[in-house]
Amino acid sequence: MGSRTRRGRRQLDRHGIAERLAVSPATVNHWHLRRHETGFPAKADTDTDGRDWWWQKDIDTFHTAHLAARAASFTAVDRSGNPRDLLTAPQAARVLGYTNHRSLPDRLLHNPDHADQLPSGRLRRRWYRQTVWDYADGRPLRHSTGRPAGTGTGPRVPHPYADDPRLDAAHTLIQQARTAGTGTTGLGAQLARQLGISERTGQRLINAALFETRRVGGRDHRPPGL
Repeated sequence: MGSRTRRGRRQLDRHGIAERLAVSPATVNHWHLRRHETGFPAKADTDTDGRDWWWQKDIDTFHTAHLAARAASFTAVDRSGNPRDLLTAPQAARVLGYTNHRSLPDRLLHNPDHADQLPSGRLRRRWYRQTVWDYADGRPLRHSTGRPAGTGTGPRVPHPYADDPRLDAAHTLIQQARTAGTGTTGLGAQLARQLGISERTGQRLINAALFETRRVGGRDHRPPGL
């Protein structure tokens, strides 16, 4: 159903919340199951079919606070300089407040504005300063896998991809595979093609999604490769 009106106010079910916030139902379930940590609002009602409903206003308030908290957790960005400057990997890392260019995220590494092949066969990647700023501005909407370990002040997370919005796509592929009666073999490569990331990262995201599914089911075992 998605949404309905009660007493002149809009209510959303899990799928309605997922659609409004552009996340998967699995993410909504995660927020709800850990509401004592996430601040997810209490249900407004449960109908005769067992469907849970939340006030849309409460959901919007929660999401605004959620994004603000995520934005506050990231490294400070250097906003000085010309947006058309081409930056090397170390320079891009400094703009993002990282201490090492090896912390650059896959989203940037796999999408340079310019790339030159060196005699050694390696690529020299460069990005416009504006591209780096745009990535930084979008961090609250996605998990920054390039954020250096140990720079956060929040609680420990169950795996490096916790709260990564790319897990939504991983959960969807897993659910589709289970519905079709097929296994999860090859889903990492499929996810990598879908998101434009490395196959290794795709497999790690699949492993993380499987891990979250097992946690919800009461089996807390860390997946391989994380």
